[in-house]
Amino acid sequence: MKLRNLKMKDALLMLEWMHDEELVKFFSTNFKDKELSACEAFIRATADDEHNRNWAICNDEDEYLGTVSLKHIDLKNGNAEYAIAMRKCALGTGASHYGSEEVLRIAFEEMALNRVYLNVLEDNVRANKFYEKIGFIYEGTFQEHLYVNGKYRNLKWFALTKKDYLARKAK
Repeated sequence: MKLRNLKMKDALLMLEWMHDEELVKFFSTNFKDKELSACEAFIRATADDEHNRNWAICNDEDEYLGTVSLKHIDLKNGNAEYAIAMRKCALGTGASHYGSEEVLRIAFEEMALNRVYLNVLEDNVRANKFYEKIGFIYEGTFQEHLYVNGKYRNLKWFALTKKDYLARKAK
């Protein structure tokens, strides 16, 4: 596996996960109406964006498996938001774990950030377990914070500090 910058050839495979209702049911963004041109625009926009970095997680044949991101990068305060989205064929392959470990390494070791955070719908059990498995620490829940698919949903917040990342890595 490898992490690399997004390329135009990834757009169609990005659209694949965006149109998979099972994968996006826990997202607050409506992806089902996205078109290929939106994916291409995202790839173009992300190429030079210093506040949002997005990488493709790829297999050994350079096939796009998903996107892992650091968003809202704040170098002054040393933090960024983590996000990940994967194609269904990549689930259970270790690609999510690999991409997450790599982006956390970049955040803490190359960018010298102090904190990486994320939020996730409380009822997205699979994602919650994954984030805890890779070291994120639960910080709290915003009750009925998002209106998704016709109802208000709780939003859980997780974070990983550089101190906790280095301690975990030393084990």
